[in-house]
Amino acid sequence: MKYLHALALLIVLFVPASSWAVEPDEMLSNPVLEARARVISKELRCMVCQNESIDESEAPLAHDLRVLVRQRILAGDSNQQVINFLVARYGEFILLKPPLSWNTIALWGAPPALLLLGALMIVVVERRRKAAAPAAEMPKLSTAEEARLARILDGEAVP
Repeated sequence: MKYLHALALLIVLFVPASSWAVEPDEMLSNPVLEARARVISKELRCMVCQNESIDESEAPLAHDLRVLVRQRILAGDSNQQVINFLVARYGEFILLKPPLSWNTIALWGAPPALLLLGALMIVVVERRRKAAAPAAEMPKLSTAEEARLARILDGEAVP
């Protein structure tokens, strides 16, 4: 019985909080239209939180955007028309996954470029280290120097 309570507590704690962001008063009565609104809301960035979709965010602006999405759906707009309307109003930043274009090339190209730059730096540093290793070795001792070293190590007095 104790384990059942612990399991129930874990389930409640790990249920995604995103299902709680959409408030009942903003939901549409038609389940098909509500499902469309939820799909669109998951693609749009909350302008306050910036790392959450408006479907997950509890910010007042996210609430307003969710209501606006539902109003546009009720007005007969398609999913793409709703998204285009919001992009025209707020810019491509509102999209959680902006399309690849000239405006977003740095956004999409920076991670692979940094990865390649890091790999190139590792190769260059490793080659320099290997090239410098033989130069850093001690030169060979002559036979006279080896004999003198042996006398020093044996404890003899060396002039």
